Amino acid sequence: QVELAESGGGSVQPGGSLRLSCATSGFPFSDYTLAWWRQPPGKERELVTRVSGPPGPTTYADSVKGRFTITRDNAKNTVYLQMSDLKPEDTAVYTCNARLFRSYWGKGILVTVSA
Repeated sequence: QVELAESGGGSVQPGGSLRLSCATSGFPFSDYTLAWWRQPPGKERELVTRVSGPPGPTTYADSVKGRFTITRDNAKNTVYLQMSDLKPEDTAVYTCNARLFRSYWGKGILVTVSA
């Protein structure tokens, strides 16, 4: 059974940092492209960042370049999102995704950035 479980979300003040984790099981993790998506309140879901297997190149949305870093630990089947210098516009539900021939999604976790 495939599982993706996000953790590490919560509330933080502007300028703060959070690290999200997505622990996975049930598929060959190292072969998959891992990504973080987010959906701000009232807006469409958008791609934040992704890293190819096993690992490979990373890409970032312009809005998070220089502030967010995606890493993967193939030994732990876990992908991370380190978020720094957070801004109110980073407030969203963050969801991890694994994709190769199939696409798997976590349930998402809320990150709120406010004073």
